[in-house]
Amino acid sequence: MKKDTIAAISTGMTNAGIGIVRISGNEAFEVIDRIYKGKEILSEADSHTIHYGFIQKDNENVDEVLVSVMKAPKTFTGEDIVEINCHGGTFVLQKVLETVLENGARAAEPGEFTKRAFLNGKIDLSQAEAVIDVIQSQNEYALKSSVSQLKGSVRRKIEEIRKEILYHTAFIETALDDPEHISVDGYGEKLQNTIEKIKKELKKLISSADDGRILKEGIQTVIVGKPNAGKSSLLNVLSGRERAIVTDIEGTTRDILEEQIHLQGLNLNMIDTAGIRETEDIIEKMGVEKAKEYIKAADLIIYVVDASRNLDENDEKILNLVYNKKAIILLNKSDLDTVITKEDIEQKIEEVSSVYKTDEKKKENNIPMIDISAKKEQGIREFEETLKRMFLRGNISFNDEIYITNLRQKEALKEAVNSLEKVTESINNQMPEDFYSIDLMDAYEILGSITGETIGEDLVNEIFSKFCMGK
Repeated sequence: MKKDTIAAISTGMTNAGIGIVRISGNEAFEVIDRIYKGKEILSEADSHTIHYGFIQKDNENVDEVLVSVMKAPKTFTGEDIVEINCHGGTFVLQKVLETVLENGARAAEPGEFTKRAFLNGKIDLSQAEAVIDVIQSQNEYALKSSVSQLKGSVRRKIEEIRKEILYHTAFIETALDDPEHISVDGYGEKLQNTIEKIKKELKKLISSADDGRILKEGIQTVIVGKPNAGKSSLLNVLSGRERAIVTDIEGTTRDILEEQIHLQGLNLNMIDTAGIRETEDIIEKMGVEKAKEYIKAADLIIYVVDASRNLDENDEKILNLVYNKKAIILLNKSDLDTVITKEDIEQKIEEVSSVYKTDEKKKENNIPMIDISAKKEQGIREFEETLKRMFLRGNISFNDEIYITNLRQKEALKEAVNSLEKVTESINNQMPEDFYSIDLMDAYEILGSITGETIGEDLVNEIFSKFCMGK
């Protein structure tokens, strides 16, 4: 770990009311004493106090400031920290930072303050990764999940599981070293029950990763339907602006339109696609093919049906694309004389489902249907509530529930499960007990990589390089 003193602008390079230059390290107070002019000498001031004065360079005032003094070890990084609260102009912030760097500090690397907090044992790696998630949160649920992880929800769960694995590993190793006094007869059955319980807990964390990704990144949403069904009108209503061109001419939307929309505390990364139909127009045909590709990768498909027109073979093709996927069907233009009912759609779905053999698949395909008018903005509220029920099961409580939002952590959990599966295999095959401890320790080490207790320097550097400057 580098022990030198670092500094950076921690509030971003945009004009604002205030801006903060942060300094951390063993010489933080020496640096500030050289450039701060006020009533006090800051190195002699009490910890966690704020002082009014000026930052000076060559005996000239650079800015009028408030300086926060925080002494180790009760700081974010575990080191002495000084935060200079300046006026928030980008030029004045840069001048203050230059003054700091000229007087003994060096420019911090991206994420280096948080990296030092991790290396000094102030936070574990899962909490460090939650820091950047808090900064990048784009909705209420993503923020709550990140704050929960920041408070140590993931760390506590992983520590609990690792403690149990370590207990059994230690017992086996001790028994093998002292077989005269400690017997492992029948221990495999007892261990298997524990392994099954731990695997269940790990798999629950893994299954939370899909919800966690949606909370963090948003729902990948594709709007599909025949030309002129009202897909672009729906996008405009949900986004609150004229995002897409709307005309009575079929095939107006030929390329993909993307928009991020906030609904019910969730983010929808929404894609408006070309109307799906048979066409000889080369450009429109390319748009239709693109729409089909997006459908395959979508978390949610919104199928907009023009309820004022009869269903045809194009609707059947769309239902085939949507079948067995998470979808909502919107019967649009309910303000006009409609010729299609929900029962008509259900009948079409039955016809499509007859292609699939198992009753199980039929049961899975319970697609919500809502009457709406994109033009009159009717039924939109019901659509939003349906969306919330589909993706947020019940009231989310981040006090009890843990949502894994990090791909690195998810992969580590899967590796740990694989190692525990090998333990089960060894027990079933009546292998010697030392085989159990080898795979148990593998799982223990892998889980330790989530909290950072067993992780290499290269991976640490890679993780923190993704942080923003000044954090």
